[in-house]
Amino acid sequence: MVGKILSALIGAEVEKRRQESGLKGAVLGAAGFSLARRLGPIGLALGGAYAAKKMYDRRRAATA
Repeated sequence: MVGKILSALIGAEVEKRRQESGLKGAVLGAAGFSLARRLGPIGLALGGAYAAKKMYDRRRAATA
């Protein structure tokens, strides 16, 4: 379940930077999660921390 959430966040970030929606974000999100899974718990923790930081930065920017 955590993997699906992380891959969705990675895919959404890719598509947000491209200003489009499509298959590329989904593929890169799945690939990013599979890479994090191969790194083990450390990879999952790093991926989750990165996604949390991005969400935190966006929330702070929206309130400023």
